[in-house]
Amino acid sequence: MPSALPVIVLVLVFAWMIFTNLPRRGRTTSYKDADHKGVVIYWRPGCKYCMRLRTRLRFTRLRYREVNIWRDPEAAAFVRSVADGNETVPTVTVAGRAMVNPSKTRLLEAVTTHAPHLAPGTEK
Repeated sequence: MPSALPVIVLVLVFAWMIFTNLPRRGRTTSYKDADHKGVVIYWRPGCKYCMRLRTRLRFTRLRYREVNIWRDPEAAAFVRSVADGNETVPTVTVAGRAMVNPSKTRLLEAVTTHAPHLAPGTEK
């Protein structure tokens, strides 16, 4: 009789992919309403690089907003303007400074440098 383990692993992988692609409650905004003096993550569903960054940021206390570029044409235009005409995500802004596909480390360093009041562990 075949083992159920491969099926369980497959279900867990798909559940993780769906979960990490969902917008975060209280973090979703539009380009127009985003706090451009803070941290804004531009993302799109299905992007494995977005999933990786967003998952890693779950384990920090960084305060940030998220903008889905597939739902916001103005956000998509902004991303193209800083990514050589491409819709490369994740694109992140820290106090208005754009970074295309940054690592968690690079993002947190930028926060410490340009928006230290938003660094994980600081009070609002």
